[in-house]
Formats: sequence, C-alpha cells, structure tokens
Amino acid sequence: MSSSAPPPARAGLVLLALAMGGFAIGTAEFAAMSLLPYFSAGLGIDEPTAGHVISVYALGVVVGAPVIAVLGAKVGRRTLLIGLMAVFALGNALSAMAPSYGWMIAFRFLAGLPHGAYFGVAALVAASLVPAGKRAQAVARVMLGLTVATIAGVPLASWIGQGLGWRWGFGLVALLALTTVALLVAFAPRGGRIAGVSARRELGALARGQVWLTLGIGAIGFGGLFCVYTYLATTLLEVTGVGPGMVPVVLAVFGVGMTLGNLVAAWAADRALMPAAGGILVWSAGSLLLFPLVAGDIWLVSLCVFLIGGGGGLGTVLQTRLMDVAGDAQMLAAALNHSAFNVANALGPWLGGLAIAAGWGWTSTGWVGAGLAGTGLLLWGVSLRVERAARLRVAEA
Repeated sequence: MSSSAPPPARAGLVLLALAMGGFAIGTAEFAAMSLLPYFSAGLGIDEPTAGHVISVYALGVVVGAPVIAVLGAKVGRRTLLIGLMAVFALGNALSAMAPSYGWMIAFRFLAGLPHGAYFGVAALVAASLVPAGKRAQAVARVMLGLTVATIAGVPLASWIGQGLGWRWGFGLVALLALTTVALLVAFAPRGGRIAGVSARRELGALARGQVWLTLGIGAIGFGGLFCVYTYLATTLLEVTGVGPGMVPVVLAVFGVGMTLGNLVAAWAADRALMPAAGGILVWSAGSLLLFPLVAGDIWLVSLCVFLIGGGGGLGTVLQTRLMDVAGDAQMLAAALNHSAFNVANALGPWLGGLAIAAGWGWTSTGWVGAGLAGTGLLLWGVSLRVERAARLRVAEA
C-alpha cells in the first residue's frame, strides 16, 4: 500500500462508496433486461424491438468509456467519479419519464455514457488502496456492488416494475445513483492529479496488442451470459411456465451465482491470472450448453442460471489483466474493459434475438451463448500463446 493510501477503516469506506456506484449501475443494466416485457408493452413495441433499448445503453458505454477516459485524463479521479455518477442519475431519471420509444432510446444512450468510465476509474482507485497482490480482490469489492445488484437491486426493481409500473424501476436507479454521489462526496480520496497523465499517453493503450486481445475476450466471451439473461424473463414465462412472481426469484439466483463467481474468480486471479480467465470461459460455455436442455424445469433451470451467473467473475479477472498489459495508459484501458463488456451486452442480445426471430425458440439463446463463450476461449488461447512467445524471445535475447 502506498504511503498516501488511507488507513484500512477509511479505505473500507472508500470501497463502500465505489461499490454503491456499482450497485446503481448493475441495477440499471440488468433491471432493464428484466423489465423488458413491461416497458415494451408500455411503449407499444414488440420485445425484439425493445431489445434495442438494451443495446443502445451498451452503445453508450462503448462510446462513453474511451471518450471520457481520454478527455478526462487530467481531471482528478474524485471529481470525475462524482460527475460521472451525477450524469448517470440524470439519464435514468429521464428514462423513467420517457414518453416514447425514440426518447427512451436517447435517454438510455445518455445513461450508458458514464458507465464504463466510472468502473474504470473506480477500479484504479480501488487497486491503489491495497498491495499489488490483492488488486483483483480490491477490484472485486467494487464489482461486488454490481453483482449484489443482481441479487437485491434487480429483483427489487422488477417487483417495483410489476407492481407500480416499469417507470418506477428506472426511478429507483436514479435514487441509488444520487445516494452514490453523496457517498463519493463524503469518502472518495481527495488526492491530486496523477503526474504525467495526458490524453496522448492514454491513447498509447491502443497500440498494445495484448490490450486488444484482452478486450476481445471480454467483448465476445462475455456475450453468452447477456444472450441468455436478456431473454431469461420471457423464457421463464413462455418455456418454463412459471408465473410472473417467480421471475425475480430466478433473477436473484443468477445474482447469487454472479456474486460468488466474482469473489472466487478474484481470489484465483490474484494467484494465477490467465488460468483463472480460461477456467471461467470453459465454465461459461458448459453452463450455457446446459440451458436449452433444462429450461422446462424450474429447479434445473434455476441451478443452470446459478452456474451461468458464476461466469460473471470474468469481468474482475480481465480488469486486472488490463492493469498488467496497459503499461502507463491505465485509465483508458480500464474504461475500455467496460466498453468491451457492453459490446458483449449488445452482441449477445442481438444474436439471441436473431435466433429467436428465426424460429429457433427462446432456449436457442443457450446455444448461441455457448458459441460466444467458446470463441472468447479461442481468443484467450491466442493471447496466452502470444505472451509466451514474447517471453521466450526476451529470454533468448
């Protein structure tokens, strides 16, 4: 831990504030998927079209993360975090009041813009509070807010959406974001700007092959999880045959799997980073292959959803990997990790929607998802081989 790092008790409060932001963002990202059947009806559009609302949020993340990371390179991290979460609150408040599909598209894009940059900056702040050998676990504590959101925030938003209307679900997210702003004002460290940081230096991350390979693993390999999760509520209603009240319960089971997967993956990553990433991708591919086979039984599909959620630990692992391969372009690389995952958030639902529209059925998302996870595993293998070849060349020089 650096000499300027806060004492452990203060560091815990900083991590709590950062994790609260993750909780707000996680609730927004995943609740929008669980509310899809309701806001599609409310806005008078079909569900495949409503899936574009999910995708445009992801597009906002993809666009916002690198742009904000570069333009905000010289802004203090505390100021940047507070500003990003304030914009996130605004985007979700406006989403709750969207009068039409077109406005909903615009407001979800706005809400997505701060997402990736917030997580990127928050991960760097978290890693700065602990020794190098515990970086993944510190990042995991920030990401824990996102995964706990899938247990508590998303089911709550879903229940609120069912009982009071889908607009109240987005209103809840705006309230959580404002709470995060208050916590960041109170606890985020006030340290000065990082010496030598500039837009040009941050753009140097784009010249590193391993950065692109790591982003590719996330952009494709994580798409399988989103492919299934986006249409999970409808699959449970149409294929499993459960009532609407069971949907939030199964979503919470997914969240438990994601939370435990995040913690186990972080522990493993601090010991063997790349093997942890490969293991998670194998896990994801296997559990996604099971999904179409068990979707008709509520007990088996709940277990499978738990296993699929466990693959969510990939985010923390790749975030830590980027710290190793980005050199001195840490902020842009950290933010781009969430651009990559939201490419996955757009790619998975889009491909799943194509499969459903082609008449392959709601459960076809499992087969599509497994293909995405398998492709991510291939990229992982390429990254590992390139890295080993580079080490061999250095050893022989």
